[in-house]
Amino acid sequence: MLAALAGCAIGLGSAAAEEGLPNSRAEALRWEANDALPLTSFYEPPAPLPPAPPGTLIRAAPFEGYALPPGAGAVRILYHSRALDGRDVAASGVVLIPAGPVPAAGWPIIAWAHGTAGVARRCAPSLMKDMLYGSEGLMPMVAAGFAIVATDYAGLGTPGAHQYDNKIAQANDVVYSLPAARAAVPVLGRPWAAIGHSQGGIAVWGVAEWLAAHDDPDYVGGISVAGDMDFEAFEGHDAETFDAITDLYWPLTAFGIKASYPSFDVGSLLTAPARARYPAVTSGGCWYHAYAVMKELGARRAVKRGWNRAPQVHRYNADNRSAQRPIRGPLLVLAGEDDRSVAIANIAASVAEACALGLPIEYVHPAGLDHDPLMEKTTPAQLRWVRDRLEGKPWSTTCDLPTRGTPSFRGDGMGG
Repeated sequence: MLAALAGCAIGLGSAAAEEGLPNSRAEALRWEANDALPLTSFYEPPAPLPPAPPGTLIRAAPFEGYALPPGAGAVRILYHSRALDGRDVAASGVVLIPAGPVPAAGWPIIAWAHGTAGVARRCAPSLMKDMLYGSEGLMPMVAAGFAIVATDYAGLGTPGAHQYDNKIAQANDVVYSLPAARAAVPVLGRPWAAIGHSQGGIAVWGVAEWLAAHDDPDYVGGISVAGDMDFEAFEGHDAETFDAITDLYWPLTAFGIKASYPSFDVGSLLTAPARARYPAVTSGGCWYHAYAVMKELGARRAVKRGWNRAPQVHRYNADNRSAQRPIRGPLLVLAGEDDRSVAIANIAASVAEACALGLPIEYVHPAGLDHDPLMEKTTPAQLRWVRDRLEGKPWSTTCDLPTRGTPSFRGDGMGG
């Protein structure tokens, strides 16, 4: 699927349902303001940033402003990560701590990778009362007894351009959040799994690739939910959708390409009407605001023909191409058959490619679920899958199976 759709809809309510979308920029900004938390000095790293190994904690502070399950707690963290080119960058995030007595081995960890929030600093999930997802998967994980290490990704919360939807950079942010979180919250255990939705689903592929090269004996597996795997596919169809739900990702993608490769000219990708709205989409607000701004285009094109000819676009798409590199498994890939934001045919083709290469993939694609409901409705099954990996239960690939699901998902309206 083309780069513009890689980030996909997020968990701000149910963004994929028209009745849950704003009618104007002003309404969108009101909605976002109601969920917003102030950007404080906590998010300002030392300038210049003193060199330190990735994963080094810069600072940590308890925070009580989130809508958490009863008895749960939160600690914000600021830590060293690495950008696409290896630069030392600061990233922010949050550690969510379940209620109740600490297990003898510490809390089991889910490293959480969020979906598209926007690209402005204010769009960091840790600057939202519901941390962007709320009951859509995230808080149920905490209520189920998992500690969540939730990165914002560098450039969200912290200064600097967010390398939006770049799998390599976001995987770094996820992986390096763990040592920082353990330094800040000593009650965390060692075993961990990674779960990501949409933009985060892409990042989880990156985590699995990172671990194939670096290894980590405490990693038990990952779950990629609605994460695109091939940004080059279906470019003609997606460029002609004339739908704000999809059009809003073009300016965000242009921003991500330029943040990754600064020589890129966003005007080579965006049409004049979309280019005129680029500042509003990328700095004027977050996801809802981007939707309202791009809705103004109506049936006008957002992207130029031949948008993907620039060398920086080719490099960006290559960064994010999954299913062609070794991964540390197991990796569960979830795709909704009724997803309006990510074409399931694209995911299925990439999974087939991964299977042909012998990658440790488990693939489940339930019918009747759109982009956000896929995350929400499958959370209980995801957590069972993680518990099975933590307990060392047998796992097997679905690459040699004709069925849609696996026994671990039966009983949830999935697979069979």
